[in-house]
Amino acid sequence: MSKNIQELRELTDLEISDELKKAKEELFQVKFQLALKQLENTAKIGQLRHRIAQIQTVKQERLLSKGEVKSA
Repeated sequence: MSKNIQELRELTDLEISDELKKAKEELFQVKFQLALKQLENTAKIGQLRHRIAQIQTVKQERLLSKGEVKSA
């Protein structure tokens, strides 16, 4: 989780997808730990959600710059 948004923008599309997958898996694990009362740092959930949002923002920026807009 050490990469900031500028470093994310320098990654390839494949690396961005990998980062997103890792972050989502880690969020799942942290939520699981929370449910089992094993999580000491509850702020980690917010940090991971923020990280996922950053990654998705970079992905969306790339789609928009290529002219590929997803319809909602």
